[in-house]
Amino acid sequence: MTSMPHTFQVDLRGLVDLLSHHLYSSPRVYVRELLQNAVDAITARHALDPAAEVRIRLSATGGRVTIEDSGIGLTAAEAHSLLATIGRSSKRGGDSAAEKIRGLESTRQEFLGQFGIGLLACFVVARQIRVVTRSARDPQAAPVEWLATDDGSYTVRELPHEARTEPGTTVVLEPRPGAEEWTTAAKVEQLARDYGSLLPYDITFDDRQGDGQGDGHGDGLRSVTDRPPVWERAFPTPTARRVALAGHCAQLFGFTPLDSIDLDLPVAGVRGVAYVLPEPTSPAHRSGHRVHLKGMLLTDRADNLLPDWAFFVRAVIDTDTLRPTASRENLYDDETLSAVRDALGARVRTWLAELAASEPERLAAFLRVHHLGVKSLARHDADLLGLMLPWLPFETSDGSMSLEEFAAAHTEIHFTRTVEEFRQIAPIAAAHGLGVINAGYTYDADLLALLPVVRPELKVVELDAGAVTERLDPVPTSAELALAPFLATARTRLEPQSCDVVLRAFQPVAVPALYLDDRQARQERDRTAALDSADSLWSGILGSLRGSAPRARLVLNHNNPLIRRIAALPDEALTATAVESLYGQALLMSQRPLRAADTTLLNRAFLGLLEWATHPADTQEDQK
Repeated sequence: MTSMPHTFQVDLRGLVDLLSHHLYSSPRVYVRELLQNAVDAITARHALDPAAEVRIRLSATGGRVTIEDSGIGLTAAEAHSLLATIGRSSKRGGDSAAEKIRGLESTRQEFLGQFGIGLLACFVVARQIRVVTRSARDPQAAPVEWLATDDGSYTVRELPHEARTEPGTTVVLEPRPGAEEWTTAAKVEQLARDYGSLLPYDITFDDRQGDGQGDGHGDGLRSVTDRPPVWERAFPTPTARRVALAGHCAQLFGFTPLDSIDLDLPVAGVRGVAYVLPEPTSPAHRSGHRVHLKGMLLTDRADNLLPDWAFFVRAVIDTDTLRPTASRENLYDDETLSAVRDALGARVRTWLAELAASEPERLAAFLRVHHLGVKSLARHDADLLGLMLPWLPFETSDGSMSLEEFAAAHTEIHFTRTVEEFRQIAPIAAAHGLGVINAGYTYDADLLALLPVVRPELKVVELDAGAVTERLDPVPTSAELALAPFLATARTRLEPQSCDVVLRAFQPVAVPALYLDDRQARQERDRTAALDSADSLWSGILGSLRGSAPRARLVLNHNNPLIRRIAALPDEALTATAVESLYGQALLMSQRPLRAADTTLLNRAFLGLLEWATHPADTQEDQK
C-alpha cells in the first residue's frame, strides 16, 4: 500500500539545529530518547494488558541502529497526528531559541513516550528514520511504516499483516554523514548501559550481523539492565554490602570511597547512595552527581542535588518526583528539589552523628581528610558543632588539637584572624599561658563565634595587643626607670607610625621585639592615614571620629641582650635608628601589609645602620 509524501509542520533542519546547539549537550542523547520511547510504550502496553510480553532489544550492525519493543504501538492516524502536533507545538512559543525550547518542553511533558520529540531528536545523528509499528489497541489494524528523512518529509503507509505479526514498534536509524562514530556497536552498547542500566524492563543488546530481529540466542545478545540497584540489594553482612558498594563506586566514579551513605527518602521518591571521596577536595568544587529519573539516567553532572557544604561526596540516585529540565539533562531547581536537597543534607548529617556516637575510628579517618566539609556544616548548626567538638582539629598555641581538648585547658579563648598573626604570637603565647587559636583558616572564625552557644562557660575574644602585653612579665621598676631615656627616645621616634613602645620580659629570649596591634588599632591607623591625605572638609569629619582607640605596640624584650645593648648606646641618633630597625624587623615578622610610611622608615633605618657601620666617625661628626 502506497502513501503520498507529507512534510513536517515544522522547519526540521531548524529544529535539529535547535536540539543540537541549544537543548542537548551531545548527540549521545539520541540513545536515551530511543530507550525512553520504548520504555514508555511498554508501560502503556502493560496498562492495557498486564500479561503482555515485555521485550526491548537494541542492536547496531552494518552502520544501522535498531531498537525493537513489544509496546503499545501506533496506528497510521496516530503517527500522523503526533508529528503534526509536534509541528504546531514547536511554534507556539515564538521564534527565539528560548521560546522554542519552552515549546518543546511543553510538548515533551504531554507526549513523553510516544514518537514526539524523542523520535525527532534522532535526526541529530540520522539522515533517515524508519518505523514499523503495530497497535495493541486495535489488533485488527494493519502494521504501519513511517519513513522520514532529514529533508523534512515523511510517508506513512500500511503494510501487509505478515510485516509485523505482534503489537510493538521497530525503529531503524540510518546515520547521517559525519555521525558514524555515534552508531558503532561499541558506542551504542556503552550509551545504552550508561542510560538504561536501571530501567524497569529488561533490555538486551544484540551486535550480531542481521536485522536485529533474531531469536535472541547466541553470544551476541547481552543484557543492558542491571537491577535492582546495588544499594537496594540484600547482602549477608554489612561488610559484604560495604564491599559491594565500594566496587560499584569504583566502577561508576573511578575511586574507592572512604565510606558510603544511604540516601533513602521514600516520601520524596528518592533512593540512592552517596560515596565519600578518599582525597581532600576544595569547598568551591562542585561535585557532579548521577541522577536517574524513573531508572533512566538524566545526568551525571548534577551540581544542585546536595547542599554546597557536602562537597566531600559523590551521589547516585534514582527518583520519580524531581522535575527535569527541557533537555532532560539536569534537574529543574524548584521548591521540590530544594526540599529534597535539605533532606539529603540532613541524611549526611545523621550519618556523621551516627559515626560520632558508635564508630569514632571511622569518624576520625573521615575527618582527617574532610574536616573542612564538617566545619562548613557545623558553622550553621550548633548541635552538630557540639557533637563534633571532640573531633574537629584546630591549630592552637598548644599544638593541633580539638576544641574540646583546648577548652579543658583554657576557659578564656583568644583567637587571631590571620595565619601570619597567629604564627608570630603563638610561641610567645604558649610560653606565657595564653590560649590562642588560629582562626585564619576557612570557617574557623565562624565556629569560634558559635562556640559560646555550645559551651556558655567559655569566653571567646579576638586577641588584642593589651591582652598579650598583660601576660608578659613586667620589668622591675628600677630597671625601667634606668631605661627611661631610651624608652623616651624610642617613643618619640615611633610616634609618626602611631605606635607605642613598652618594655617587658618574655620568652623566647631570641625575639628582641614584638609588634602587636588589633582591629581597632588598624582602624585608627587607617583613619590617620586617610586624615593626612583628605581635604579640609573630610579632615574635620575624620578628626571628629578620633577617640581613645588603642594603638599598635612595639614590645621590647628586656631579656634579649641586643635590647640591653641598644638601650646602653651613648648616641641618641644611633639609638633612634636602631629602634626604627627593631620596629621594621618586628613589622616584617608580623607579615602585615606595609604602608608607604613604613617602607620609608625601613629604608631610612637600613641605610642609617650601613652609614654607622662603614663610617662611624664621619657619622658621629655629622651629628655634631
